[in-house]
Parts: sequence; structure tokens; C-alpha cells
Amino acid sequence: MTEHKWISQSDDKFKYQMLSRLQSDCNYYLGNGGRSKRALWAESEEKQIEAMKELWNSFADDEKPEWLTWQDILNYEAKMIV
Repeated sequence: MTEHKWISQSDDKFKYQMLSRLQSDCNYYLGNGGRSKRALWAESEEKQIEAMKELWNSFADDEKPEWLTWQDILNYEAKMIV
């Protein structure tokens, strides 16, 4: 487990909300946020993506969010970690 252990052990509702928050942060970071690390919950591109991956993987296969795929997360990673 990573340093975000408390997140993945939270209830599903919180995990969906947190994953949505992290996604919103990424969108802002890549847009109006001017690529400022301060726009990210984790204050680091690497840690932000790591938290998103951990959250996404914490869901059972039939509970993974339809609004954010694994490929979406990899696309954020490619855009944010240069």
C-alpha cells in the first residue's frame, strides 16, 4: 500500500467523491490552473496520479467508475508528468 492507505480503505461513496475531486484537480491543473502543483490535492503530479490509480484499483471490477477509465488516468499521467 502507498501513503494513501486511508483513502482506499474508506467507504465507496467517499472513494468515488475523492476520485472525482482528483480528476477535477487534474483538469484544472491542465487548463486554467497553469500547471501549478498547488492546484493538485497531492501537490505533486506523481502523487496525484498514484492516488488516482490506487483509488481506481480499490474498486471491484464491476464497481469501477464508468466516468473515469484506467486509460483516462494514464492519459492524465502522460499529460502531467513530462
